[in-house]
Amino acid sequence: MRFLFRLVRNVVVLVLTLVILLAAVTAGRVVLAAQQDDRRASDVIVVLGAAQFNGRPGPYLEPRLQHAKDLYDQGIAPVIVTTGGSLPGDPFSEASAGEKWLEAQGVPERSVLVIPQGSDTLSSMLATGEAMRQQGWDSAVVVTDPWHSLRSTEMLDYAGIDAVASPTRTGPSNDGVWAAVKYTARETGAYLNWYWQRVTT
Repeated sequence: MRFLFRLVRNVVVLVLTLVILLAAVTAGRVVLAAQQDDRRASDVIVVLGAAQFNGRPGPYLEPRLQHAKDLYDQGIAPVIVTTGGSLPGDPFSEASAGEKWLEAQGVPERSVLVIPQGSDTLSSMLATGEAMRQQGWDSAVVVTDPWHSLRSTEMLDYAGIDAVASPTRTGPSNDGVWAAVKYTARETGAYLNWYWQRVTT
């Protein structure tokens, strides 16, 4: 009986240790990716969606759009892809709100591709990957919040696109140490969930 108890205890300790180690390594990767800024020339700039209010970008989306426009003005890519769906009954999607904002800032309509499908990062990236392949595009610079860079680029890679990230450095997700800790923790959990889905399906 004592042997069985020790065996169960050791297994539990081993599993917990592995879980903690995996979480720590993932958090480190999230932080490392957040520090990167890859502005290589690409086919498109992909802006990850976030909340909009009656067609006006919210406090997370507008900094992403501004950074995407800056990259566009620098000649990083000739097209900006806006992503993100809408809530039931909402006349605007996150993607269409992004398009509206960009065009108001002087980006030509022909230089914006709207992908209004997707209720989360994965579904948005799968829809974006499909639309890009139809256009013959295979490379992208992803614009999102720093802590979201790892997961969003890996999901777009999963969709068949060579993706790098140039995250925005403004907005609520960049508001000090507490924001960094909070969003790193959230993204660590979200990434591990994404990883689990990949290995079990």
